Amino acid sequence: QMQLVESGGGLVQPGGSLRLSCSVSGFALERITIGWFRQAPGKERAGISCITSRTGQTYYADSVKGRFTISGDNAKNVVYLEMNSLKPEDTAVYYCVADLSVTTAQQTCLVGPYPNNDDVWGQGTQVTVSS
Repeated sequence: QMQLVESGGGLVQPGGSLRLSCSVSGFALERITIGWFRQAPGKERAGISCITSRTGQTYYADSVKGRFTISGDNAKNVVYLEMNSLKPEDTAVYYCVADLSVTTAQQTCLVGPYPNNDDVWGQGTQVTVSS
């Protein structure tokens, strides 16, 4: 049974930093693609950064490129999202998701995971950027 657990969210001032963690159990990171999605109030959930550990591919949405860095620790089966220069518009619930298909980081972020069911999503962690 797969399980994904996010941690590291919180309240931060504009310009600050946070590091989110996604702890994965049930599948080795080398076999899957992990993505970070976020959903702000009134908006659809969207992929912002994804990583395919098997190939080293990463993908970043334009809105976070240059500010966020995704990385994976295969030994710990954890994926991190380092977020710097945070802006109020980064405020959202952040989810990690596992894509079990043979795919690319970009595909997962743009299209979503396959299969897409409740088992492949974490519960989410709130990030609030406010002064």
